[in-house]
Amino acid sequence: MNKPIQGHKSNQNMDIKVNTVHFTADKKLVDHINKKVGKLGQFFDRIIGAEVFLRLENVHDDENKIAEVKLLIPGDDLFVKKQSKTFEEAINKAVDSLNRQVTKYKEKLRGWEAKDENSARSEENDE
Repeated sequence: MNKPIQGHKSNQNMDIKVNTVHFTADKKLVDHINKKVGKLGQFFDRIIGAEVFLRLENVHDDENKIAEVKLLIPGDDLFVKKQSKTFEEAINKAVDSLNRQVTKYKEKLRGWEAKDENSARSEENDE
């Protein structure tokens, strides 16, 4: 059963929801998640929120902590799943990956916006 933890509003008004599966996260872990995921809002202001799911994998491996993070963006969501020895490390890896995804997404948006501007200009010139 998922245990939702109180959402956190960062400086960018990003709502971060942390859910755990079959355990309860301590305050230190939740604060770490809010700090790391909240920083993504500094790089891209269109992020509405984030959903974080933490769970333990039933394997005999040390890397049994799984962090899944979904960034909520209008028109599109970005998702990453990372596995590591600690939840903190898994979150750090997930945020690094999401940072790269956000950068690529922003570049794609700029390309679309440039095409829209060019097509609007050509329509104005045709008139």
